[in-house]
Order: sequence, then structure tokens, then C-alpha cells
Amino acid sequence: MLALAGAAPAGAQTAADVNATLDTLFGDHASYQQFFETLKKAVAADDKAAVASMVDYPFQARIGGKAVKIKDAAHFVNDYDKVVTSKVKQAVARQTYPTLFANWQGVSIGDGELWFSGVGAKNTVKIIAIND
Repeated sequence: MLALAGAAPAGAQTAADVNATLDTLFGDHASYQQFFETLKKAVAADDKAAVASMVDYPFQARIGGKAVKIKDAAHFVNDYDKVVTSKVKQAVARQTYPTLFANWQGVSIGDGELWFSGVGAKNTVKIIAIND
């Protein structure tokens, strides 16, 4: 569900609605839509290196109940299966573009299993959180 001004019934949004919301929130929807499509493919293919390249580092993760700071892509790949769990993979697989949730913090997949947003001076879209 996408929230901007009010709530709408689940599934009522269209891709055009999501585009308009992302344009309003972030000034451009195209980079977010491309990121989402690339992320879905990378997770489905279990392409650890591709997913790791999409993360904003350093990255805070919970592994075995402990907060762990993942410093770079190599560390992320090493702990990939502990961070990108089956629950996270299922959420990404089930998510469709028209049903993304977005607010000023970023774009959420599932029930908050994964968040992505623009980061840095160039506002490059990256994964900013993964919650199992």
C-alpha cells in the first residue's frame, strides 16, 4: 500500500499512482522503479554480489539476535544468507511495483522487510535496511 496523503484499499494503486507519489516524495520515480526491478531479479537469482552492490555501507544488520555492522560488499556477501533470509526473499518475490509503500524515509517492501531510498549527494538509490 502506498501512503502519501491518505490510505487507499490494498491493491487500489496503479503504477501511475506509485510513480506520482515517488515523483512527489523524491523528485523522480524512474530510478526507484529501475532499482526495484533490478533488486527483484537479483534476489530471485540469489545473486549475492548484485544485491551487495545495492546496499548503502556501512550497513547495520541483526545476525543471530546481535547487531552487526557490515562494512562493505565482501562482508555482506559472506553473511548474505543470515541477512537476506527466506522471509526477506519471499517478501521481495511477492512485492509488486503498484503495491509498494513509500514515505519520506524511503520505499518499503513487504511489511518493512526491506527499505530502499536515495542516499548521498547524488541521491543514489540503495538498500538502507533489511529487517527479518
